[in-house]
Amino acid sequence: RCINREWFNLPMEQVWQVYSEELYMTNKIHNLQIHSFILMSNHWHLIASTPDSNIDKCMHRFMNATSHRLLQMGNRINQTYGNRYYRCVLKDPSHFLCAYKYNYQNPLVAGACERVEQYPYSTLNGLLGFQHLLIPMVEDSTLFNSVEETLGWLNRLTPAKERKAMKVALKR
Repeated sequence: RCINREWFNLPMEQVWQVYSEELYMTNKIHNLQIHSFILMSNHWHLIASTPDSNIDKCMHRFMNATSHRLLQMGNRINQTYGNRYYRCVLKDPSHFLCAYKYNYQNPLVAGACERVEQYPYSTLNGLLGFQHLLIPMVEDSTLFNSVEETLGWLNRLTPAKERKAMKVALKR
């Protein structure tokens, strides 16, 4: 999350480009495997895996590079992020599905779109062919098992109480 929960002070298209390029580079340099990425106005959500067991190295590179570029482009000083990244090990398929739905529903819950697939700063939008996706993605068997059913599931808003429970569970 950005420091003091401030919004990125650049147009979202530019911020998306920076994040896309740096995820691409982190994949190439450190073999970060990207399953889902969502960019919001002042934070982002990432589901990734690291076959080389180097998540700290991946995230250090990614956050350092994005912070440096965003500060330079936005003609700002100090820092971009308020804290370190938060990581959670997704131990089983149901835990993964909770994180997957939580991530892709973020723009829907925030009122940034009417359907999850419409949100332009999401890997889902690119996977469905609505935009060119620079971010190298791991094959999405959740989505492509049944696109219609998965989109229906993602677009059914999780009740606030359950969403809060999901958020707490993802922090464990």
